[in-house]
Amino acid sequence: MATRPILTLENPRLRMKSVKVKRVDRSIQTLIDDMIETMRAAEGVGLAAPQVGVLLRVIVCEYADEETEELHQTVLINPEILAKEGEWMAEEGCLSIPGYVGTVPRAVRVSVKGKDRTGKDVRIKTDGPLAHILQHEIDHLDGILFIDYLKSLDELREVEPGSRRRRRRTPRVLDEETPPSEEPETGADHPEEGKAQPESNAAGRAEASATASGSAAPSSARARAGGSGGRSRARTRSCFCGTSCDERAWT
Repeated sequence: MATRPILTLENPRLRMKSVKVKRVDRSIQTLIDDMIETMRAAEGVGLAAPQVGVLLRVIVCEYADEETEELHQTVLINPEILAKEGEWMAEEGCLSIPGYVGTVPRAVRVSVKGKDRTGKDVRIKTDGPLAHILQHEIDHLDGILFIDYLKSLDELREVEPGSRRRRRRTPRVLDEETPPSEEPETGADHPEEGKAQPESNAAGRAEASATASGSAAPSSARARAGGSGGRSRARTRSCFCGTSCDERAWT
């Protein structure tokens, strides 16, 4: 395993759509191992392949249980969100936008399908930290960043590395809690590969927001933001962003 450089906001690859993995071979296993190593080195709770410059639909997640401190790891290839339930305002950051967080809307529960690292079809129904992380990371596969959910980049807040902590707000829609589950999917998924395409809509909105707001948000994050909104995740180790944010969403 090896750590790979994490791309930051100004890199156009973060705004490109990733293509589906056609075969789960040794190169994919190496990519997954490197992504896990990179995520851990950056003290994140999630990472998507585009963040290390690889435009393939692969994500890794790892967070610690708040009560037991037990680590939970999820690896998904060609993930797809099938359903969302409820909504809450989540504070999250991103390893590709280090040092800043924002509050964005996220679903309380999600149902996701994909393949595990062995190529087996799986479905995951979950809430809590994993639901948060999955939404953030799957966004990355479509060139979407959490800042794309903000009305203005002025809503970004600067934080010190190691000082962040994710706090769950009251959901706007309350439902009964369902325990996370992972089960085999009936009917194999046969993904088709496509060409990576630049995702320019978010970029235009972000640039416009940055120009109009012209305030204190990070010059690097605002001036080059390809979008004015974003997505999030949660965990106990650090933010998805790449800075240690005790239980925030960083990936």
